[in-house]
Amino acid sequence: MKIPRIYNDADGKSHFGEADIPLQDGGPIGLLSEKIPAGSIIFRETPADYDFKWHPAPARQLLFILKGRAEFTVSNGERHVFGAGDVLLLEDTEGEGHCSRAMYNEVRHSIFVTLPDGFPY
Repeated sequence: MKIPRIYNDADGKSHFGEADIPLQDGGPIGLLSEKIPAGSIIFRETPADYDFKWHPAPARQLLFILKGRAEFTVSNGERHVFGAGDVLLLEDTEGEGHCSRAMYNEVRHSIFVTLPDGFPY
């Protein structure tokens, strides 16, 4: 399973990429990844006028968007909009970071799951 990610390079510039989560046969219930240890779970409500300029992620974390949409911008100006049902791996914990802003005057509900050191993806 491929999920989008934001990561930083050695020069501290952020980029979009993909993380490939290996899946294995789980029998009649479908394909499963290995268990991934998690740190903290943070629930967040972001206001409809949210517009946070350049900032690194505070930790390696998975962002699960439950409601609303947000646009993320990386160092080269590339932008992507993510919405309800999307998962984004945030790994740009150093350097320039990214920008994020609310879209369409929508409140966003999301869950952040911090990842321990050694997360392999």
